[in-house]
Amino acid sequence: MTIISHTAALEMLLAVVDHGGFSAAAKYLDVQVAKVSRAIAKLEKNLDCTLLNRTTRRVELTQEGILFVSEVRASFQQLSYAESRLRELKQVPAGRLTIDAASPFMLHQLVPLVAGFRQAYPLIELELISNESIIDLIEKRTDVAIRIGQLHDSNLHARLLGNSKLRLVASPAYLATLTGPVTFDSLADCSIIGFAQSPQLNIWPLNHLQFDLKPNVLASSGETMRQLCLSGNGIALLSDFMITQDLYAGRLVEVLAGEVNSPHPRERVNAVYYKNSTLSSRITAFLDYIQNKLKL
Repeated sequence: MTIISHTAALEMLLAVVDHGGFSAAAKYLDVQVAKVSRAIAKLEKNLDCTLLNRTTRRVELTQEGILFVSEVRASFQQLSYAESRLRELKQVPAGRLTIDAASPFMLHQLVPLVAGFRQAYPLIELELISNESIIDLIEKRTDVAIRIGQLHDSNLHARLLGNSKLRLVASPAYLATLTGPVTFDSLADCSIIGFAQSPQLNIWPLNHLQFDLKPNVLASSGETMRQLCLSGNGIALLSDFMITQDLYAGRLVEVLAGEVNSPHPRERVNAVYYKNSTLSSRITAFLDYIQNKLKL
């Protein structure tokens, strides 16, 4: 029988919590479900308490489990910090670096820079995660998150990477279906593409006024909205970081040019990380590398 280390068992517990169940955790860790189950059972026996309530549909933490998992996360974070400090003493950026960003920023800005970054820093292991909503960096064990728009979390350090202008855009095919040019008055008759889960982003800051139009098509990500625009489904308010090439190639056309308020807080692009940890060399290396290479 394979002996499971205490550290491995704790990692399995976090995986069960983060991924919502034993099967999902086993798949993520690439181990058998039975191995995960045995590890949790041994943990509970050693601690003499139940950490997880198991039903046929879900796995939930008990009150004791919530407290224990919180302490385990903090311990792993401290261990990671200690490892980073040792590497910094060698002045060689190394170790895993987890970056979170919305899918359009990840695809159009970060992915093209990965090859060059890996060549410059071969000892850094990149993990790129896409979330369309704001995440808890500690809970998701994330080093840096790229956030678009105004920041509200005072517990985070932030580095401004730049500003990406917002533009109203549509495809030539969609514009050809209209009886005339797009104007403020005609917007109500146009097909509008908006965000499904962030209704505040559907309020367009036009010409010192807030236009709150009811979208005809909703999408959960900016990249999906871009694809809907390219397919002729209507007009959307999108950032330059994902549409510059489309505008240059004529796949998209700007409408009501100059009528979007700029600069605007929604155009800010920041890299954020927690204040309670010293900025590791691998995070510094990544931010320094991308700062002047992003095409915002």
